[in-house]
Amino acid sequence: MFDEPADLLRTRPDQLPLWHLVEARAALRPHDLLAVDSDGRRMTFGEYHTACLAAAAALQLRGVRRETRVAWMLPTRLEALVLAGALARLGAVQIPLIPILRDREVAFILAQTRAELLVCPGPWRGYDYPALAHRVIEIVPQSVALIVADRELPEADPAVLVSFEPPTASTVRWIFYTSGTTANPKGVLHTDRAVAACAHRMNLRFDARSDDRNALVFPVTHIGGIAFLLGGLMAGYAHILVETFQAEASCALMAREGVTMAGAGPVFWMTYVDEQRKHPDRKLFPALRALLGGGAPKSPTIHAEVREVLGVVLATGYGMTECPTAAHSSVNDPDDILATDGYALDDSEIRIVGLDGRVCGPHEVGEIRVRGPMIFQGYLDPSEDAAAFDELGFHRSGDLGRLDERGTLTVTGRVKDIIIRKGENISAKEIEDLLFLHPAVADVAVIALPDRERGELACAVVVVAAGQSAPSLDELGAHCVAAGLTRRKLPEQLELVDALPRNPTGKVVKYELQARYTTD
Repeated sequence: MFDEPADLLRTRPDQLPLWHLVEARAALRPHDLLAVDSDGRRMTFGEYHTACLAAAAALQLRGVRRETRVAWMLPTRLEALVLAGALARLGAVQIPLIPILRDREVAFILAQTRAELLVCPGPWRGYDYPALAHRVIEIVPQSVALIVADRELPEADPAVLVSFEPPTASTVRWIFYTSGTTANPKGVLHTDRAVAACAHRMNLRFDARSDDRNALVFPVTHIGGIAFLLGGLMAGYAHILVETFQAEASCALMAREGVTMAGAGPVFWMTYVDEQRKHPDRKLFPALRALLGGGAPKSPTIHAEVREVLGVVLATGYGMTECPTAAHSSVNDPDDILATDGYALDDSEIRIVGLDGRVCGPHEVGEIRVRGPMIFQGYLDPSEDAAAFDELGFHRSGDLGRLDERGTLTVTGRVKDIIIRKGENISAKEIEDLLFLHPAVADVAVIALPDRERGELACAVVVVAAGQSAPSLDELGAHCVAAGLTRRKLPEQLELVDALPRNPTGKVVKYELQARYTTD
């Protein structure tokens, strides 16, 4: 449909819906690589376009039309990318589900969205997904069809397809569910335009180019995975699809395929560092130029470790399901900016507002509020919208942070991630950042636990570093005091664990720890 696809992609690719990006990139560079998966299967942009049309035709014959709500939970493999493109061609509303979800969450989401079709894999990683699908379909109030898709999707002759109707800038095409550290997920309504706005502006911060190879190591069903799909179509780079992240095997795949950009959060970054340290005689990733991402708090030492061990920049940012990326540093920024959580994306605004409603000045901590083209349309449950936006249309993130005079952002925690000890608010992240610097601490989370005398107390949950003896509470307290922490903020309880519970983006699931260590 495009006479000059190159011009469309070079001007404002963020104005194009997903399906137009698929068409334009296939017309421009049909033989360039879209993606390679963990099994070595490869797909070009031209093959992707063809596969999307065939899958769309088959789905249309099964009743999928514009506005049909389709839930899908596939691993990060080629079929997931094809399904997303096929549903975009039909104008369906997509509900991507992270594969770690189980009966309760899937049933809740299917019922709330009133999805008409569920697409799931066959048994994967020892779990029977078709059995899960049948169980939840039996208990939701509406009728839900099921497609089980492993290494192939249903196909039909694209000649049957009805004409494509482009969505408007406000047409909802995605319902993503929050998967952070709270127990109650929310359905977040997004447009192609919002996800594309994020993808384009992130490409600018990454200095993305067509010869890049991006390691997609987290679930493609996460909003960040879909943004990277669009970003690759815009810039022409290829993805290395990591279906199940395993340190040695996944790093070998990334090295073999010439990874240049790798995400996606602290757990992954430290894995790359640790794997390189095992091979001091050679560079594991000779083409690597940057580590990227965010999704979870980072330790104060991680930038120096990445520079020293991998020899590349670590460009990080801040976002959420409601706004996939609000701030991010550039791969070309100086170290003092790279050490922060970046600055507002183009055409966007960040402001910091105190808990008293006052707009904060430089270096003052308050709630992070965001406004820009990447912001969601609202929640599936409209009763939740009022609390999500302020009177100026800024999204109230619920996160705490500060801006400096340059506008660079430092995230300091959650509005709710504070310990209220004898009426005083104590930042959990402030304590975590100091504990990370103790040589015996490999990982740490500080949580609030109820206490009859204090109201709440600070509990440090620590993973002990390999080769180190377990630290005592007094030892950690002395370390924090020596680093300048006031004694009234010291943790009052210590728990040692083998690993912290994390969601797919690497965030610590603190409510699980609070449930584990709360006593009656």
